Amino acid sequence: MKLFGFSKKEHIRKRKDFLAVIASGQKLQTEHFIIYMKVNSQPFSRLGITVSRQVGKAVQRNRVKRLLREFFRLHKKDFYRGLDLVIIAKKGAADLTYQQVSGELSKVLRCKD
Repeated sequence: MKLFGFSKKEHIRKRKDFLAVIASGQKLQTEHFIIYMKVNSQPFSRLGITVSRQVGKAVQRNRVKRLLREFFRLHKKDFYRGLDLVIIAKKGAADLTYQQVSGELSKVLRCKD
């Protein structure tokens, strides 16, 4: 796997995987995000993103997802290997810049920024 790539293997796509992380994962909260973390049995970390209609219209929701994927792509080397992350965006997340998203998540996930 490429160091800064984001392959399909690194996506959490199935509902049962999302629910497993949410049900038994550690929960962290920030002003704009809820983060669930759980150790997986794979040699790489995976990311799942949930952005509901409360965040905004489709364009805004897609922008939030792009920002979260970019944060994961650039910081995945700082995470423990074999970690599943599910990030749920709250209201107001659509108004953030990449620097604000990165700063907020870096504090909680203890990433170098």
